[in-house]
This record gives sequence, structure tokens and C-alpha cells, in this order.
Amino acid sequence: MRVALDKIDRKLVKLLSTDAREGANQIATRLELSPPTVRARLKSLIEQKLLKIAGLVNVSERPELTVAILGINAYANGRLDEVARKISELPFVTSVSIVTGRYDLICEVMFEGDMDALYRVTSELLPGLAEPGVIRGSETFVVMKSHNKWLSLPKGVWDSDLDPADDRQDQSRRPQEQSLENKHLNGEEDN
Repeated sequence: MRVALDKIDRKLVKLLSTDAREGANQIATRLELSPPTVRARLKSLIEQKLLKIAGLVNVSERPELTVAILGINAYANGRLDEVARKISELPFVTSVSIVTGRYDLICEVMFEGDMDALYRVTSELLPGLAEPGVIRGSETFVVMKSHNKWLSLPKGVWDSDLDPADDRQDQSRRPQEQSLENKHLNGEEDN
């Protein structure tokens, strides 16, 4: 069941959607609330899986990244939500939606480089996802150009580029860095 956000939560989410770098104290000032109230509301939204604070990539400005949209026909015999959930867990998948129209599911994928990852998703991972006959077919639409397309990187994108030595070097340069989510919840502020 979907949860309706109250007016304060909607304002909080709108502020974070614009710029999630502000800390709880700054947000509290802008919303005319106390910092503990902001932190409690953030914690509640995150725990209920109604909000996720994440860095987004402007795909329209990243020529090495390709986005594709898959229209999928599935005969899931009442288990379409289960199939959609399994697809959402595949590498390169940014989102899956159960839709009306000529397809049962619309899936968005993102990958780097040539079409090998897209081929893997459409020709290997999707058909192997469920018993034979469930995934009846798919049609792929490669996004040639987009505007204002901000996405979280799905698993599989840039994962293979992480050399443990590079990762250790990055950590040594920024030993005090924490996630934005923890900064908001703990009331830490950037100066």
C-alpha cells in the first residue's frame, strides 16, 4: 500500500530532491523546524523506503554511458510482480515498471561501452530469469540522446573498474568522508 506523505515530508523531500548536500540544521532552518524533527523525519522516510539519498549521474552528459529501455512481454500467470522484482535485481537495471499497453513491463538499463552488457541482459539474463515461456519477448530502445536524465548507477556499471589499490588510495585521501544519509541523520554539517 502506498503511503501518502504529509505536507512537511513533501517539503523535506522536495528540498532534498533539489540539493541533498544540505545538513539537517540547514534544512531545519529553511523549513522552520527543529533539527531533531528533521532528523527523525528523514530517518522515518528512509526506514519506510520512501526516500533514498543518493548521488545521481547526469547521463546526458556522460558519453561513455548508454541507457536503453526494454519493453517486455511476460506471461507470468499472476506472478508479474515477482518477475518484475527479479528483473530489478539484475545487473545494469535502473528500474522496472509494470505497465499498461502493448508490453507488460518496461525496464530501463544503463551500461558503459559497447553493446555487450545490453546483449547479456536481453539474451542471457532475461530468458534465464524464470521458467521457459514466462518472458515471451522484448523490444529494445537505445536512448540516443536525453535531456535532464539523472540516474543512480545500477550494479554492474563501473564495478569492474574498481581496482582495490585505487579504492584504498581514494579512502586515504578522504578518511573523514561519510555518506550523505549519515550526515543528515547525525546532524553533521559542512562548513
